[in-house]
Order: sequence, then C-alpha cells, then structure tokens
Amino acid sequence: MRAMIVVAILAAALTTSAMAQGGGQSASGALASVDGKAISSADVEKTIAADLAKLEAQIYELKKSSLNTLIDEQLLAQEASKRGVTTAALLQAEVITKSSTATDEEVAVYYGANQAKLQKDLNAWRDQIRTFLNLQKASARRTVFLDQLRAQHKVDVFLKAPPVFRAEIVTAGAYAKGPADAPIQLVEFSDFHCPFCKRVEPTLSQVLAKYDGKIRFVYKDFPIDSLHPGARAASEAARCAGEQGKFWEFHAKLYGGPADSSAPTLQAYAQQVGLDPAKFEACRSSRKYQAPVQTDVAEATKLGINGTPGFFINGRFLSGAQPLEAFTKIIDEELQGRAPSGSR
Repeated sequence: MRAMIVVAILAAALTTSAMAQGGGQSASGALASVDGKAISSADVEKTIAADLAKLEAQIYELKKSSLNTLIDEQLLAQEASKRGVTTAALLQAEVITKSSTATDEEVAVYYGANQAKLQKDLNAWRDQIRTFLNLQKASARRTVFLDQLRAQHKVDVFLKAPPVFRAEIVTAGAYAKGPADAPIQLVEFSDFHCPFCKRVEPTLSQVLAKYDGKIRFVYKDFPIDSLHPGARAASEAARCAGEQGKFWEFHAKLYGGPADSSAPTLQAYAQQVGLDPAKFEACRSSRKYQAPVQTDVAEATKLGINGTPGFFINGRFLSGAQPLEAFTKIIDEELQGRAPSGSR
C-alpha cells in the first residue's frame, strides 16, 4: 500500500509538472477535444471525484505519519541531548525500564480471547503471547512519554487535512423516513441478503433514535449479484410492498429472516405485513422495479462503493457495518459544523 501511494504521489507530481509546462492541456485549458468539443480537467475530475478524494486522504495520512515520526525524533534527540545521553539510552530509561511486564493472568486472558484462532494449547503460545504483550506495553509507554515531551515543548503542526469530500446522492424516488429538512441526511446503499447489512440494522435503529428529528434516513438498493444472487429479487419485492405503503415493514421482514427470495417466502412476508397478495404478486412477477433497482446499483458503482453496507452522512462516506460510535462521530461533527481535525 505504501508503495502504491508513493507511486501515486510521484505520478501526480509528474502530471502537475507536465501540465505546468503546457504538456497536459491545450492553450484553451482543455485536456482533449472531440470534433472541437472540449473535455476539461473539471470534466475528468468530476467522474473520478470519489477516487481522487480517497487518494488525497491516503496521501495526507502518509504525510501525517511521516511528520509525526520526524517530530518525535526531534523531541527525543533534544531530550537526550539535554540529559547528556544517547537517544537509545533515553528510551531504555523512560520506556523499556518503566514498561510493566505481562503477567501470567494477562497472557491467559489474551489466549482465551484468541483461542479459536491460535488452535494450539496455551503452553505452546505462552512465550510468544508474553513477548507480544510486552511490546504492546512498551509501545503504550513510548506514546505516553512522547506526549509528555510534546506538552513540554511548543509544537506547531501546519499540515492541513484535505477538504472533506461530499458525494452527491440522488435521493428522489428513494424510500426515506425522517424530516425532509433534517440537518443530517443518512443514505444507505444496502443488500437485503448481506450478513453485514443485517448486522448493522440494530445500530441504525440506535442512530435514528438518538438523533430523532434531526436525521433523514434514505434507503438505496445495492444487491451484489455475484455474492447474493437472490438479493435483487428481494429489492424489487420491497418496492412492490412500497406500492401499498408497507416498504419499511417489508424491509424489516427481509432483514429479520433468512436470505431467501423464493416466491413462497416473499408471499408469506407480504401476508404478514398485510399486503393485498394478488397485487403484490402481480407486481413482483412483472419485475416492474427491475430498472429502478439497477439505477441504484449503477449509482453505487459510480460512487466507488465496492461492498455493502455503504453509508453517506451528508455526503461523507462511511463503509461497512460500523459501530454506533463511528456514526455519532461524523453526525456530531456535522451538527456542530466542524470539519475533521488534522491533528495527530
């Protein structure tokens, strides 16, 4: 990954250099033209905005990590010079010597938590686990010591985080709940047969309850056919339930049951939520919502989502079945009008 980012940085630098020299665009500023119709840099960047944002974030994280390492090295060197010792001796005195050693109980607890992966008995892993835990303790002590040094010195960091990327999501026609003018818009691209999408449902309920009145939740379909062949049928069936005003009830049945889109199962759900069975079956069998579901899939793909669930909070992307804290962090930042910090 590091090598890929470095290559990307170099490629960007080379591209910028070439364009500055007039080799990347025409005199009019176009990157290309077709029968005289120009294609500008802005046109290109619009189609890859999400990918560019991810790359910028990776470059920023790489720079931040390297910058923090250099700051730490300077702080350690200054402190070592002040004490008249080497940096190695300083670390030995302040980190190694002051780090506690993993106890037998801690080793046993770690083994118990990871027994399924380790397979062998505790005696076979005892030394390796103790070494690992000791390294963790030393790392934690090193962080504490460096934080103490930072507090004693004037450290100014001028590296700025890249602007927050906000994707533009098409929500017209999508099923949603919550005030239309809510300050927070939470959009989910999901797959009814995805186990991770099912797992995050209770968390979403907590989010909606916590920010009741301040959040609008929008559901978008992203059935991944290669993984869940029946999910697309479930998406279409949910929209058929929506025709009768029962989308969310049907949505709950799909996520509450097995990954089964057989006709008997979908018909049973329809009956359980109180749908007119004949109308539902006519809608489902006609596949009248095949195109709208595919439109959602195409949008998700264009946005760069490569797995489900994928969320956008006021356009800010959050990937996967995240815990409640991951949602509240971004939502609180949005409510308070704060951009993400570029600090360590």
